[in-house]
Amino acid sequence: MNRRGSVGDDSEMIWFKSSYSDSSNPSDCVEIALSPGSVLVRDSKNTRGPRLAVAPAAWAGFLGFTRR
Repeated sequence: MNRRGSVGDDSEMIWFKSSYSDSSNPSDCVEIALSPGSVLVRDSKNTRGPRLAVAPAAWAGFLGFTRR
Protein backbone atom coordinates (compact mmCIF):
# COMPACT_ATOMS: atom_id res chain seq x y z
CA MET A 1 0.00 0.00 0.00
CA ASN A 2 1.35 3.41 -0.93
CA ARG A 3 0.26 6.83 0.21
CA ARG A 4 0.82 9.38 -2.51
CA GLY A 5 0.56 13.14 -2.35
CA SER A 6 -0.28 13.23 -6.02
CA VAL A 7 -0.97 10.66 -8.67
CA GLY A 8 -0.30 13.08 -11.47
CA ASP A 9 -2.90 14.15 -13.98
CA ASP A 10 -6.01 12.22 -13.05
CA SER A 11 -8.35 14.21 -15.31
CA GLU A 12 -9.06 11.10 -17.39
CA MET A 13 -9.67 8.85 -14.40
CA ILE A 14 -13.21 7.89 -13.53
CA TRP A 15 -13.83 8.33 -9.80
CA PHE A 16 -16.91 6.84 -8.18
CA LYS A 17 -18.51 6.47 -4.78
CA SER A 18 -19.93 3.44 -3.09
CA SER A 19 -23.61 2.73 -3.58
CA TYR A 20 -23.73 2.68 0.24
CA SER A 21 -22.76 6.37 0.45
CA ASP A 22 -25.00 8.62 2.52
CA SER A 23 -27.17 10.36 -0.07
CA SER A 24 -28.12 13.11 2.43
CA ASN A 25 -24.52 14.36 2.35
CA PRO A 26 -23.03 13.39 -1.03
CA SER A 27 -19.65 15.01 -0.34
CA ASP A 28 -19.05 13.00 2.82
CA CYS A 29 -17.54 9.87 1.34
CA VAL A 30 -14.47 8.29 -0.17
CA GLU A 31 -14.11 7.81 -3.90
CA ILE A 32 -12.17 5.19 -5.82
CA ALA A 33 -10.71 4.98 -9.31
CA LEU A 34 -9.06 2.09 -11.08
CA SER A 35 -5.66 2.56 -12.65
CA PRO A 36 -3.28 0.01 -14.13
CA GLY A 37 -2.02 -2.07 -11.22
CA SER A 38 -3.75 -0.17 -8.40
CA VAL A 39 -6.97 1.05 -6.89
CA LEU A 40 -6.83 4.73 -5.92
CA VAL A 41 -8.77 6.06 -2.94
CA ARG A 42 -9.41 9.74 -2.14
CA ASP A 43 -11.55 11.90 0.12
CA SER A 44 -14.53 13.30 -1.78
CA LYS A 45 -14.28 16.57 0.18
CA ASN A 46 -10.66 17.10 -0.95
CA THR A 47 -10.46 15.71 -4.47
CA ARG A 48 -7.09 17.40 -5.16
CA GLY A 49 -5.61 16.09 -1.91
CA PRO A 50 -3.64 12.94 -1.19
CA ARG A 51 -4.63 9.60 -2.68
CA LEU A 52 -4.03 6.15 -1.36
CA ALA A 53 -2.86 3.60 -3.94
CA VAL A 54 -3.74 0.01 -3.03
CA ALA A 55 -2.88 -3.19 -4.88
CA PRO A 56 -5.98 -4.81 -6.45
CA ALA A 57 -5.57 -7.95 -4.30
CA ALA A 58 -5.43 -5.83 -1.13
CA TRP A 59 -8.55 -3.92 -2.21
CA ALA A 60 -10.40 -7.18 -2.90
CA GLY A 61 -9.40 -8.42 0.56
CA PHE A 62 -10.65 -5.19 2.12
CA LEU A 63 -14.00 -5.45 0.34
CA GLY A 64 -14.35 -9.07 1.42
CA PHE A 65 -13.67 -8.05 5.02
CA THR A 66 -16.27 -5.24 4.93
CA ARG A 67 -18.94 -7.55 3.54
CA ARG A 68 -18.69 -9.90 6.51
